[in-house]
Amino acid sequence: MEFDFLGASIVNLTINIIYTLIALFVGMKALLIIDDKLLKSIDLQEEIKKGNIAVSIFASSILIFVAIIVTFGFKG
Repeated sequence: MEFDFLGASIVNLTINIIYTLIALFVGMKALLIIDDKLLKSIDLQEEIKKGNIAVSIFASSILIFVAIIVTFGFKG
């Protein structure tokens, strides 16, 4: 009985990790495409060094987006 539960837990954990990795890959790929196509003339790191708060908020929202994807992947 306990081995069935353990097996199901391992399968569930594996599925969640795979989902997280796929979601993380798709999210990062989408962000790279957005950065490449939409933000051609803007260097985010240089703008942050200049003190541009709007760019800082945008960059931090990207990091929060990725963190939410990873969190939901592990919750299942």
